[in-house]
Amino acid sequence: MKTEAKKIKAIEESKTIDASGRTLGRVATEVAMSLMGKTKSTFERNRYTGFPVKVVNASKLRITAKKLENLAHARYSGIPGGLRIISGKETAEKKGMKELIKLATYRMLPSNKLQRTMMMNLKIED
Repeated sequence: MKTEAKKIKAIEESKTIDASGRTLGRVATEVAMSLMGKTKSTFERNRYTGFPVKVVNASKLRITAKKLENLAHARYSGIPGGLRIISGKETAEKKGMKELIKLATYRMLPSNKLQRTMMMNLKIED
């Protein structure tokens, strides 16, 4: 009979990141690394080994007006001619800084089957 590796049930960890006074990229990279589990010694590329991350004070994120103008996000409705390019300024006005952190983090995660699971463990507060 094969012996299976013991599953270690670690205490459910969670990480809280304060975004006040920090830049968008610095916050997003820290969040992405924690969601992937790369900060743990038990990191496995093919399994979700990360932990829930909570970002607080998203509205106090430090970002310049010029940077908001240069940021662009694409939305596609699925029909021909349905591609919309939205600026970061427009996104920040309509949905807030929470959406900018979410989009930046989403693009830093690997594009595989675990991406959705990782994003479900991200909570962002203003």
